[in-house]
Amino acid sequence: MRRVAAALVALAGCVSAPTQPAVARAEALMASAPKRKGDVELHCEPEDADVAVDGVPQGLCADFAGRPDRLVLGEGLHRIDVKKPGFRPYQTYYQAGGARAVLTIALVPNGPAQGAGL
Repeated sequence: MRRVAAALVALAGCVSAPTQPAVARAEALMASAPKRKGDVELHCEPEDADVAVDGVPQGLCADFAGRPDRLVLGEGLHRIDVKKPGFRPYQTYYQAGGARAVLTIALVPNGPAQGAGL
């Protein structure tokens, strides 16, 4: 009986020891894996609306209207702004997840001021 217990203790020690290097290898592989990017295809009306990502101007909406022209974003959450003088600005958020997103945006023209003449 003592021999069996000693063998189980020895076996348990052998089983748990290799898991630590395996965890370290797995963490190293995850850290070296390619970061998840995302592509955004934009279809806007009007096509010459300005596009900014995270507050940085990127160009016109027509510049990102399809293959191969698209907005390539790195890992993380990004704010996309589309605006043009005379129209209400549009804002959305995109989380890069390795897939392509297609956004169809119709900017709304500015109307007369609300409450004018009251």
